[in-house]
Amino acid sequence: MKRIAIEEHFFTEEYLQYLRSRKDYPRLETLKIKDREMEWLQLAPGCSLPSVPHLQNGLLDVGEGRLKMMDEMGVDMQVLSLSFPGVEALDPQDATSLSKRINDELFTVVKKYPNRFAGFAAIAPQDPVAAADELERSVKKLGFKGAMINSHIRGEYLDDRKYWAIFERAEKLNVPLYIHPRQPSPDMIKPFLTYPELASPAWGFAAETGLHAMRLICSGVFDQYPNLKIILGHLGEALPWWLWRLDSRWIVVGREEGAGAPLAQKKPSQYIKENFYVTTSGMFWHPALQCCYSALGADRILFAVDHPYESSRDAVQFMDTASICDGDKEKIYHLNAERLLGL
Repeated sequence: MKRIAIEEHFFTEEYLQYLRSRKDYPRLETLKIKDREMEWLQLAPGCSLPSVPHLQNGLLDVGEGRLKMMDEMGVDMQVLSLSFPGVEALDPQDATSLSKRINDELFTVVKKYPNRFAGFAAIAPQDPVAAADELERSVKKLGFKGAMINSHIRGEYLDDRKYWAIFERAEKLNVPLYIHPRQPSPDMIKPFLTYPELASPAWGFAAETGLHAMRLICSGVFDQYPNLKIILGHLGEALPWWLWRLDSRWIVVGREEGAGAPLAQKKPSQYIKENFYVTTSGMFWHPALQCCYSALGADRILFAVDHPYESSRDAVQFMDTASICDGDKEKIYHLNAERLLGL
């Protein structure tokens, strides 16, 4: 069975060195812990993650080593995207210029291996018009299949109308935007840091990204751009589990101008079923898959690994042994990605 994995990450050498050169967050910093030197990705005060050599090597390898691993695991194609933390926390000018160079470098990889790799663009929403232009350049000139955005933009969310130029362009180009997690925003991170692991991928990433998705729904952006497509990883950042509760407490009311942000016109479940796709990245648990399968249907689920942070072997074994019919496995493994991304 053909397999296309759509949340598979990379670094460029330039990007890695840039993180090492930064004094502000995010940055890579070498720390000595128990007589052992090790690099840590410093994301925010009190929030850091180890950046171990095998992960860095896996991110930098977009050639024969990665292809060998894909062949061994039975993965036919990866859709590559710049790894977290991305460019969303950087100065707008630096972020815009760096994203262009990263996209150009990714283009050379995809051009060399067109049957094995496709690309999601890195864009810098700090400058929304420039980000929309880079999305269009990446799709039309580089052949990329959409863009990945690492959630909040220096503490701001994409429901703010100043960012909607990006959504307008994505809908016009008929490409999806993948909202990837990151640590909670500065306004919400403090309660997580009492137990720092809570700010990490274990919990804080999903809480922050699920909030971001709900802010988009509340904003009315999908009423403005009804054909806009958003992808969420980790089987939807728990939102499929919440659909009944979200709808049951949803009150659609008209509001006078200036009385507050208007609620969207439909129930949350309708937007999630019509405008969102979810991937299996980093969530290889059959009960969670069954929830998404029941709530959204096979047409809204796509296969992903989250390479190199997760095991391709585990991801494939998880899907191969899922209690769903072969026809729907075909959809999840490759047919949905081919349709959504034009592969």
